[in-house]
Amino acid sequence: MVYVHKDPTVEAGVVALLRNERGKARTREDWERALKSYGYGLNHTRKGVFVTTFPHGVEICRLPGDLI
Repeated sequence: MVYVHKDPTVEAGVVALLRNERGKARTREDWERALKSYGYGLNHTRKGVFVTTFPHGVEICRLPGDLI
């Protein structure tokens, strides 16, 4: 079992990084590749899309709707 502490400051920083990288990426594939270089990934579930650590897959936060 992995203990995960939800920290709003960390979540805000990650979302800011996602927005910045999304603005620079030409395609969604380029964006997802850039996220992996930072150690993040996306997990598509029935509950929505979540930002996860890569490669371990620990959920950090839900991806904001404007980035989907």
